Amino acid sequence: MEDRFDIGSFEDTGTRPEDGNFKYLDGLNSGQKAAVEALDGPVLVLAGAGTGKTRVLISRLAHILNCRDVRPWEILAVTFTNKAANEMQERTASIVGPQAIEIKLGTFHAIGVWLLRRHAELVGLERNFNILDTDDQLRLLKQIMAEQGVDQKKWPPRGLAAVIDRWKDKGLRADQVQGPESSDFAHGKAAALYALYQERLAAQNACDFGDLLLHVLTLFQKNPDILGIYQNRFKYILVDEYQDTNIAQYLLLRLLAQRHRNICCVGDDDQSIYGWRGAEVGNILKFEDDFPGAKVIRLERNYRSTSHILGAASGLIANNEGRLGKTLFTEGNDGEKVILNGLWDSPNEARWIADEIENLERKGTSLQEIAILVRASFQTRDFEECFLSMGIKYRVIGGLRFYERREIRDVLAYLRVINQPDDDLAFERIYNLPKRGLGDKALEKLRALARAENLSLSRAARLAVEKDVFKGKPQAALKNLMDCFDDWRAQKDLIPADELVEAVMEQSGYFDMWRQDKSPEAEGKRENLKELIPAIAEYESLAQFLEHVSLVMENNADNTSEMVSLMTLHAAKGLEYDVVFLPGWEEGLFPHQRALDENGLKALEEERRLAYVGITRAKKRCYISHVSNRRIHGQWQSSIPSRFVDELPRDHMSDQSDQGIYNTTRISEGFSHASWRNPDSSHLKEILEKRASANQKLVDNSTKPVGSASSDGRFSVGSRIFHQKFGYGRIIRKDGPKLEIAFEKAGVKKVMENFVQNT
Repeated sequence: MEDRFDIGSFEDTGTRPEDGNFKYLDGLNSGQKAAVEALDGPVLVLAGAGTGKTRVLISRLAHILNCRDVRPWEILAVTFTNKAANEMQERTASIVGPQAIEIKLGTFHAIGVWLLRRHAELVGLERNFNILDTDDQLRLLKQIMAEQGVDQKKWPPRGLAAVIDRWKDKGLRADQVQGPESSDFAHGKAAALYALYQERLAAQNACDFGDLLLHVLTLFQKNPDILGIYQNRFKYILVDEYQDTNIAQYLLLRLLAQRHRNICCVGDDDQSIYGWRGAEVGNILKFEDDFPGAKVIRLERNYRSTSHILGAASGLIANNEGRLGKTLFTEGNDGEKVILNGLWDSPNEARWIADEIENLERKGTSLQEIAILVRASFQTRDFEECFLSMGIKYRVIGGLRFYERREIRDVLAYLRVINQPDDDLAFERIYNLPKRGLGDKALEKLRALARAENLSLSRAARLAVEKDVFKGKPQAALKNLMDCFDDWRAQKDLIPADELVEAVMEQSGYFDMWRQDKSPEAEGKRENLKELIPAIAEYESLAQFLEHVSLVMENNADNTSEMVSLMTLHAAKGLEYDVVFLPGWEEGLFPHQRALDENGLKALEEERRLAYVGITRAKKRCYISHVSNRRIHGQWQSSIPSRFVDELPRDHMSDQSDQGIYNTTRISEGFSHASWRNPDSSHLKEILEKRASANQKLVDNSTKPVGSASSDGRFSVGSRIFHQKFGYGRIIRKDGPKLEIAFEKAGVKKVMENFVQNT
């Protein structure tokens, strides 16, 4: 069978689907049928969640072959994943036969490779060029930065890689980077480093993944005759998930479609959630401007969710201004209303969800039909700990479980060496992490010394320090590391375990390594490291915590298929479950404060689309929750419900919140969420400033958000207090640090005492 990405000729194989076989049209609804039959000219299919877009794409491929004088190899179909490409090829073949393999179908990168292999010499490469993976890319960037004298601690290579990838996503060559674009890394040296990087790639007959499209754009822009060949060849172009295209992909499609203009893009502007990795929602929003006379067909009949779930999602997304507009509906039953619950704190939230899961399981719902979708990966820890204690099986989709994440395992390795100096595996992991100038040769010396003296590696390292085995900087670095371990062991039984882990992260330089990292994933790494601090605070000793982690990891080895799925909202795109839980709907967390800080209203609309995606993953039941108090990165923070909660249409909601915890019937008594819709509002700035201040250190337990109140008897029932958001009130109930307060304007609320002041 011919490889669809080979570099063979355009010879016509003579195969054609059987004329007149239109069974694939049977069962299509009116919108789907219109999308299949609108073959000529530019067409935009706005396919809402669960509306059957894959069937439309496959039926459209078959219909083109049946109704137009076109050969399979004259059709270009582009997807975003190999899985989607394979599924489309197989399902099309089931309709039109084996000739479906001749359709040029694949991901953008696969199509790019195919084109470059044919014309590599025109962009300075040979046809057998290599494609660098991320590790190779970083090694090359490190070499270039070292040669140019760039401080790699202040400007990590991973950060430069992210900058270059962003430029390539925008279709920018090194000579096209100018103005503000060129000055956001290494004091304006990024563009020059980019140029050197491209020169080095060409010298090695290599390219990275971003080049697979950038080189094709260069090829077409500088060689109109080559572009003309492919414009003539591809009479019909189909694109899936168009809302996720970046600028380079958009430019490539526009070039290819100029001749015949028979381009059909299928996507959903309401599900554009990948702006942080280069996706440009504007591509789909301006389709009619780019292709005058385009037909826009809306797929609005949903085959997945109940009407209450769809109503909640549609009401929420209607608050976005940057959208083309559609309203999902179903001909199925109403189902149950979306459940909204406000809880006291995040551990209570995890326990409530776990209890609901157990109830659902008793009533016959399979665990594999239940998902928990969080905004930030650090949120998973509360659920993982709770599920472990309750014996609920779970899997993390699209990522690792909390204690399996690289940054967590690195710090755990430090802690293991502190607790047990003879743990060689742990010592090997961190002896040169972060980089200390102790490379492989130093490790071999330590191993030889350990064997000769019958010692563990860390004890051999201490001996190497005493005997001055290494010289110069390596000796000083090893001495500093071993002195740190001596100090940490001395403190191990004298200070709380959470203070110890914070000291380890700071004094080892490990947290600073991620603090200096400018890559997109670095923020998540830092969030996870901060979340480790409250995790260890729950245990009396370091040894007890490490034992707990071992039990967690052992529990994770169970690969039974009956598991709850736990993932971020971004990872949930394209998935569906009978039951979906959406925790953490609080201002600053969702919408995420960092996104709002960086991109304002544009980010707010993407966050709202993310919420829409979350709700529409649910088929039968959807639960949304928020808490009054959440411990973020080791510090308790008072929270208010997300503005998205207020935007949910009440006709489709069932609010189970306690009246004291921001019940939606009382929200208006305290403040209007409408004021939060402006990301520049004073309310939002207040929270962002408070949280930014609280996060300047990993954890500052001596600094409370308001005053420094503690459970020392300063507050009593009847006391008059002041709260920064809710104003004046009187305490009507006290339970340790938890206060129930009747506010003069905001009604009854429950808050932690460290967020109020006596008056």
